[in-house]
Amino acid sequence: MTNPRRRVWRGAVAVVWVAVIAALLGLGTWQVQRRAWKLDLIARVDARVHAAPVAAPATAGKDDAYRRVRVTGRYLPDHDTFVQASTVRGPGFWVMTPLRRDDGSIILINRGYVPARTALPPVSGVTSVTGLLRLTEPGGGFLRSNDSAKDRWYSRDVAAIARRRALAPALPYFVDADAIDRRPGAPVGGLTVIHFPNSHLAYAVTWYILALMGIAAFIYWIRVERQRPDRPA
Repeated sequence: MTNPRRRVWRGAVAVVWVAVIAALLGLGTWQVQRRAWKLDLIARVDARVHAAPVAAPATAGKDDAYRRVRVTGRYLPDHDTFVQASTVRGPGFWVMTPLRRDDGSIILINRGYVPARTALPPVSGVTSVTGLLRLTEPGGGFLRSNDSAKDRWYSRDVAAIARRRALAPALPYFVDADAIDRRPGAPVGGLTVIHFPNSHLAYAVTWYILALMGIAAFIYWIRVERQRPDRPA
């Protein structure tokens, strides 16, 4: 006679095992979907980066990130903000300089990289800047918060920098300028790194392999349990 307790135990183990396998398969499928989304994102961003520049918009959302834009206006001297940076040229700072357009609005321009907290003043007069539209980076960097009071910046937080420099009205994004300023000692522009980690395929394969291992182990366990004699209660 079959031991009722053992039957209950077998059923519980089977349910948990199947649930784990289903979860692993679900995770694998989710990573496949994430990979498709990431590839589409990379393709869309690549198209924006290599498109002809357009006029800078009045506002920007996620679909505008890395769009190539053109801004015309006058730089505001003595308003530079230095944001700590790690670049292909080594550690240093991004030079964020406000540019006022004819309509009075202000756009923060990342003029480029400098190795220390000092930079050649921006060009005077009306100038045209082309570059990549970047979304604001609120808060700070990894484990380091921006300190507006001490003028220490670890991310390009447009709103916070605008408040610190009394810039109004400032548009809610900044522009990474191209490498167009050839003056000796000028900030080095055009260093934007566009990289989207895409390890989703490896993750998907890992989850599917674990699911297959779980299925194989489950089948083996069923065979063993079928051959195991039941003890009386």
